[in-house]
Amino acid sequence: MSAKVLVVEDEEPLAMLLRYNLEAEGFNVTVVSRGEDAEVSVEEDTPDLIVLDWMLPGLSGLELCRRLRTGREGRNIPIIMLTARGEETDRIRGLTTGADDYVVKPFSLPELLARVRAILRRTSPSRLQDTLEVGDIVMDRDAHRVFRGGRELRIGPTEYRLLEFMMESPGRVFTRTQLLDGVWGRDVFVDERTVDVHIGRLRKALNRGRDQDPIRTVRGAGYAFGEKLPKKTGTGA
Repeated sequence: MSAKVLVVEDEEPLAMLLRYNLEAEGFNVTVVSRGEDAEVSVEEDTPDLIVLDWMLPGLSGLELCRRLRTGREGRNIPIIMLTARGEETDRIRGLTTGADDYVVKPFSLPELLARVRAILRRTSPSRLQDTLEVGDIVMDRDAHRVFRGGRELRIGPTEYRLLEFMMESPGRVFTRTQLLDGVWGRDVFVDERTVDVHIGRLRKALNRGRDQDPIRTVRGAGYAFGEKLPKKTGTGA
């Protein structure tokens, strides 16, 4: 079963954008515009994760987060809070109220999706896809193995996480900062040039002979993965 994501957002264009992109990633998405409706939705069908706007009509996102954390149904549901409030004191308020993560508007959709997947990996790993396939490259998450054209590849642990992150959003351009945040984490202080080093190692592991390089360097921006790969010929499993 796909992971269930509840989006609580009163700005209709943003709510629809979130629905479209989350559903494109394979999630089962419910959208409500008011905190009171979110409480009812949680009671009727507990989601695996909530994307919650701070500023809502009526019951605020902050108060909803507080109520969920003191109730039986919402106590353990991961919450990502969306807000235009970027001050450190506001971030601290959101996190201490019970949010698991905090994203400031305007935000990058690939980054938000990566945060959703990162949290669900920890809390509901069985709800994520067991296999990722982009062209002729197949990642078996359960076995922690990668195949290309039926041939198993030898990939280091950091390169594996980097490949997984990029395969989850094929064709999207990631900046080095986004890759650092998504693969190494925000609390790890790593130079951006480290990304280039591991991209080089990943390319070496993925490409043999006349294989097409699945990683595109975007000058002045970062990297994109798997835009024009041939179809797979087998998993090798």
